[in-house]
Amino acid sequence: MFFFENLYISVFGFYFMVKNVLITGGLGFIGFHTSRNFLEMGYNVIVVDNINNYYDIKLKEDKIPLLKKYNNFIFKKIDICNYKKFLKFCSKFKIDLIIHLAAQAGVRYSIDNPFIYEKNNVMGTLNILEIARNLKIKDIIFASSSSVYGGNEKIPFLESHRVDNPVSLYAATKKSCELIAYTYNKLYDINITGLRFFTVYGPWGRPDMAIYKFFKSAYLDQKIDVYNKGDMLRDFTYIDDIVDGIYLASKKMNGYRIYNLGNNKPEKLMDLINYISEITSKKIKKKYLPMQKGDVYKTYANIDLAKKELGYNPKTSLKEGLKKFNDWYINYYKL
Repeated sequence: MFFFENLYISVFGFYFMVKNVLITGGLGFIGFHTSRNFLEMGYNVIVVDNINNYYDIKLKEDKIPLLKKYNNFIFKKIDICNYKKFLKFCSKFKIDLIIHLAAQAGVRYSIDNPFIYEKNNVMGTLNILEIARNLKIKDIIFASSSSVYGGNEKIPFLESHRVDNPVSLYAATKKSCELIAYTYNKLYDINITGLRFFTVYGPWGRPDMAIYKFFKSAYLDQKIDVYNKGDMLRDFTYIDDIVDGIYLASKKMNGYRIYNLGNNKPEKLMDLINYISEITSKKIKKKYLPMQKGDVYKTYANIDLAKKELGYNPKTSLKEGLKKFNDWYINYYKL
């Protein structure tokens, strides 16, 4: 076992063993912020990431020095789909909690690249569950998505709604992961919590997401693609609120649970664009396009269950979150 196994901290004279947390996809957008949060909380954090080239790898590699500032951090470049290699690595630690955030993201990309999603999302999650079973790890949190609601016409989206109508392969893989995780909970008594994230944005966000692309286009004086002629609504959720939800979920591991983590307030796409124009002081040029395959008209999270059982309470308004993203963007790209 690595040195992480027997670390203890003293709080008011009482000693507690420090938990070892494995975070997959820890150099991704949500993974990085989650890793940093758990490091700051005093947890020992083991981050794994394959640093794939779905987007510019520099955005991932630039996060490593920020995490290496913490003494309680270990990083390993590894593909979780390589089960034997991944199991061998995990066997070096006494892991108390897995936060599984590694996945092939992107709804539209899944239309043209289906096999990547089946491998990285479904097989990757199955490998996580098998490692937990073999290493007797009792607690897992995994990332699901609001996309699983697909063609659901009931608004706002409730965890109890049927999610049998995915409109993208990405959504189908996320729903598959939920079903497989449920099975492992029932068969092996592993505590598993799935978190359905709603349109997460913020500093270090993914360049393929709308908010990132809109800011970039604004500063480069380029046109943005506006789908469904701008008639869409999204429940935009700031990254800090998502990270809070993940941390709160880690404190309430009990059986198999699914929670929505959203802002509980859908915003019009055109309002988002106007906010970005105001923040950047740029007139944004638009190219209006029809609805894309895999997209949905509206997302809206009912977060009553997460509020009741986890104490989840998102605090960041869209305007406030966009200003924070803008500050990061200007600083990172040295505008």
